[in-house]
Amino acid sequence: MKRIIAVTALVMVTTVGLVVTGTGTGTAARELPKDNGRTPVSRSQYETLLNQCSYAATARRRTECRDTVRQGYRVGGEENPDLDCREYSGVSVCGRLRLSPAERACVRDSVAKGLTYRRAEVECYAFT
Repeated sequence: MKRIIAVTALVMVTTVGLVVTGTGTGTAARELPKDNGRTPVSRSQYETLLNQCSYAATARRRTECRDTVRQGYRVGGEENPDLDCREYSGVSVCGRLRLSPAERACVRDSVAKGLTYRRAEVECYAFT
């Protein structure tokens, strides 16, 4: 019993540490390869990056998101395995999500209730 409690505590501390330090934000650990300042991605990854902008909280943030995608990525043929793409609850996203304060609070609350950080991040971004 003590061993189970110790393992559970270790897992929780590790998870909280990832959330607090920002290393669990869904970004790849290494720098994505760039070509002429823009990261090459597949057509479907590029479309996902653009489509996920529709979930941004305001019209200004949606426009900024699309501009960031256009300036930072280009269609390069093959799927980029270093781009962190994921799908939860029918919502597909790639890369690091820029969360609003309300969305960050939603993520913290969802993680505290047992949801994984990655799932909470996507669901709070899309539905908050």
